Amino acid sequence: MSTPANSAYDRTPLIAGNWKMNMDHVQGSSLLQHLAEALSEAKHNYGRVEVAVFPPFTTLSAVQTLIQDDGLDLVSGGQDLSPFDSGAYTGDISGQFLAKLGCKYVLVGHSERRTIHGETDETLNAKVHAAYRHALTPVLCVGEGLDIRQAGTHVQHTLAQLRAGVDRLSTQQAAELVVAYEPVWAIGTGEVAGPEDAQEMCGAIRTELASLFDADVAARTRLLYGGSVKAGNAPAILNETDVDGVLVGGASLDAAEFANIAGFERQLAG
Repeated sequence: MSTPANSAYDRTPLIAGNWKMNMDHVQGSSLLQHLAEALSEAKHNYGRVEVAVFPPFTTLSAVQTLIQDDGLDLVSGGQDLSPFDSGAYTGDISGQFLAKLGCKYVLVGHSERRTIHGETDETLNAKVHAAYRHALTPVLCVGEGLDIRQAGTHVQHTLAQLRAGVDRLSTQQAAELVVAYEPVWAIGTGEVAGPEDAQEMCGAIRTELASLFDADVAARTRLLYGGSVKAGNAPAILNETDVDGVLVGGASLDAAEFANIAGFERQLAG
């Protein structure tokens, strides 16, 4: 079930920048100030998008203070959260902590958490529920590696991750969810993912959401693409019917580049 861009729900494009383990609080503050300046022109002319940054936890307070004090048209999110709310979990970051810092979003199941840290679907489902307990919007990341892609089972694999991640969600929670498709096979491998790859998977995810919940939920849920996104390829990707935003990695550390991604509609209009 592909949902036309002019459907009953005008899904606001989400341009999300994942800083990963970069930018201490001083560097992060400087980057955010430069980003706010770079975004001003793009946001003035093409302000239909929502822009979110996902700094390291130790940088979040400085970033959120700048957003609030300077009235920046940005929101922040955490890169991960604990499935537990509090207790003897050394090193974990509770959803309560993120909420108190003013975060709106939190990443759950980023490919690096799945592969490097070995996080399971069961753990990630617990994290999704933990996010909702603290009024955070989870950005559930799903996607396949090169072996899965070459075997031709990428859709089945990714939809299985989706089903596990949304298990036991209410229809209202599912409608508020953001799902990010990461083609892990196209990140640092020399392989290239194109707009048609993004559309294929995002269309399949939307169809699966309609099956798991209903057509209304599927039409409201925002779907992102995350895989070596840059200003040069973002407009074509974001012009696809079922792609509602992008999850940007390295390019989000370049204020001008990230601002150009956020202003993708200017390139489409031109």
